[in-house]
Amino acid sequence: MVTKNLEVPKRALAIGAHPDDIEFGAGATLAKWSDHGCEVSMLICTDGSKGTWNPDLKKSDLIAIRKAEQLLAAEELNVAGKVAFLGEVDGELEMSGNLRKRITLFIRNLRPNVILTHDPWKRYRLHPDHRHVGYLVLDAIVAARDPHFFPEQNVAPHRPDELLLFEAELEDHFEQCKGYENNKLNALLCHQSQLESTMGISAASIDVDTVAFKNRELSKLDRRSVGEEFSLTEGYKRISEL
Repeated sequence: MVTKNLEVPKRALAIGAHPDDIEFGAGATLAKWSDHGCEVSMLICTDGSKGTWNPDLKKSDLIAIRKAEQLLAAEELNVAGKVAFLGEVDGELEMSGNLRKRITLFIRNLRPNVILTHDPWKRYRLHPDHRHVGYLVLDAIVAARDPHFFPEQNVAPHRPDELLLFEAELEDHFEQCKGYENNKLNALLCHQSQLESTMGISAASIDVDTVAFKNRELSKLDRRSVGEEFSLTEGYKRISEL
């Protein structure tokens, strides 16, 4: 069954593998919810230290750059909640009990009504961090809701109402985001370190390439194949039985 437009949640937590992943997957949705009073928080699991084609750029500098870019992007989405960084090594994030425990604590502390993250079941997904973060979040949701997981955290259990998986293999929920597409685009363009490697924007033709990038991202929001009313939407796999 296809659904659209959840009631705006009181709190939402978006969890991404890298700086910029959340903006690509759910930026317009989060901007819309923020504008309607939702306290949006973001959790970035890796340090982004592999995200450059420049072999001379120091990893420590790149980590600092990408963290700063993420904070600017959150401002473009009007994020009013917490923007947190787990700091795992980019490209080397493993599924572990320790990471499950750390994500569980974030869920219990922030108590989101809705969680958004990567679809770990998407076929042919290349990047291991995306797969692993998706699975870790699923595992952490189960742990966060049950009191016998990690009782030493001394935080009350929490069960979210909804899980939305972005970059989904099978989309069945859509958030209309007309009026918030520019928030998404502006947030993405805050990630200046990723212009060439991720967005196809070169310094030599920055104006032309930026327009082309914006047009590509806008085209991804066009889901009129589902219905005419879905011309500007972000799509998800919705899981409500949590």
